[in-house]
Amino acid sequence: MSAPAPSSLVVVEAEPLPRQEEVLTDAALAFVAELHRRFTPRRDELLARRAERRAEIARTSTLGFLPETAAIRADESWKVAPAPAALNDRRVEITGPTDRKMTINALNSGARVWLADFEDASAPTWENVVLGQVNLIDAYTRSIDFTDPRSGKSYALKPADQLATVVMRPRGWHLEERHLTVDGRAVPGALVDFGLYFFHNAQRLIDLGKGPYFYLPKTESHLEARLWNDIFVFAQDHVGIPQGTVRATVLIETITAAYEMEEILYELRDHAAGLNAGRWDYLFSIVKNFRDGGAKFVLPDRNAVTMTAPFMRAYTELLVRTCHKRGAHAIGGMAAFIPSRKDAEVNKVAFEKVKADKDREAGDGFDGSWVAHPDLVPIAMASFDAVLGDKPNQKDRLREDVHVEGPELIDIASLDARPTYDGLRNAVQVGIRYIEAWLRGLGAVAIFNLMEDAATAEISRSQIWQWINAGVVFENGKAATPELAREVAAEELAAIREEIGAEAFAAGKWQQAHDLLLHVSLDADYADFLTLPAYDQLVG
Repeated sequence: MSAPAPSSLVVVEAEPLPRQEEVLTDAALAFVAELHRRFTPRRDELLARRAERRAEIARTSTLGFLPETAAIRADESWKVAPAPAALNDRRVEITGPTDRKMTINALNSGARVWLADFEDASAPTWENVVLGQVNLIDAYTRSIDFTDPRSGKSYALKPADQLATVVMRPRGWHLEERHLTVDGRAVPGALVDFGLYFFHNAQRLIDLGKGPYFYLPKTESHLEARLWNDIFVFAQDHVGIPQGTVRATVLIETITAAYEMEEILYELRDHAAGLNAGRWDYLFSIVKNFRDGGAKFVLPDRNAVTMTAPFMRAYTELLVRTCHKRGAHAIGGMAAFIPSRKDAEVNKVAFEKVKADKDREAGDGFDGSWVAHPDLVPIAMASFDAVLGDKPNQKDRLREDVHVEGPELIDIASLDARPTYDGLRNAVQVGIRYIEAWLRGLGAVAIFNLMEDAATAEISRSQIWQWINAGVVFENGKAATPELAREVAAEELAAIREEIGAEAFAAGKWQQAHDLLLHVSLDADYADFLTLPAYDQLVG
């Protein structure tokens, strides 16, 4: 293969970081530049297609399975490629950003997989983007360690056979990386994250008996999966590794993708590892797409929409059925509880809820599930061990009893719960607290004993927007209005100041977070993603 032409990729407005030269090599940047030139035009077309589809949903207030791909769904003969050994047993996966301490703790956690996150659990400061890559390289070369400057505690990797397999999640297609430009244009963050990671680690991971494995976020159609598949084919040829070495698990976290699960697996079939069923981004996508669909699409408080809600059951059972029909892994949702070091009773109640959730997933046929904290790994592991035993997965459980019709996936009106005033207050509280941390460069934030990421802020601000625009009246007689949202936000801001003190309040980004939450919650022009205006305010 001929050497790539010198890259015109340049780093702009970025202070030099320690060891960035190990990541931003000429060859790696040339690879990213080539990805950009080949694939960004198609990315742009697909983003435009998203807007067209959203306009069609606004016009019809419905969605259905695609008639033009019916033959793919009807063809019983095709399967995805068999799972590589390192991804065959995924019964517990831990998620988290790629800071140095988390990298060590996640790899050591006892989980089978670590979702190394450059997306919703990571605010995309230049430091997080570049040093996250450094930390993963150091992990694979076993040159990583960490000493906590506050506690003095040291962290180091366990033996290789005890470490989790890494599945890396790049940013979604909608985000740009302003620090890297090609021909004067910012490169999509997804191509930066994928390109740098793949270029530096693909062969290294193969040598370790694993491979370059990815989680693909925010996918909205099988055509977006096709784009990723073409990127994988090009990338594998570029570095000279066998086709099919890359494996991708797609998060079915948009309502449109839920109607194209089989087609998504088909497009990625030589590289597909499975599908994942989440909650907050999925609900966010329902609100976003059906936000002007009237009362029948108004969601109640986010915490009232559990995975046992009828339309969520339809989604998760269809996912298991689809994955196992095609030989792919079905991965369940997140247990986000953060154990308390002070309150054993809080832990007891929460652990029981986590166990019930993981028992349900294992019983439904999922092959694995997510946790946000190492203390939850044994709980989830026990739930899946009880069902799987010595088997690596339960893909042989085909769930042929499941039959989901299109309308069931958007039957929001079947819920008994309704929006509450406390739900509005919680959305404001969590939204402000999360956005404030994100603006300081933290993407995974413990709030009220739960590990929250950007999806939490998205569903929070979307519910505020939806309730106001739908004219919801709460149980206390108060109507959801912009004035009420401002009143609640002002009260929350004052409460935070009282809680943390004037000095800490002034040192944070609380007013900025308050203002941004209100902007995206009250603006008549609903922002597709909170992280787009937030990125404009992110320093670094």
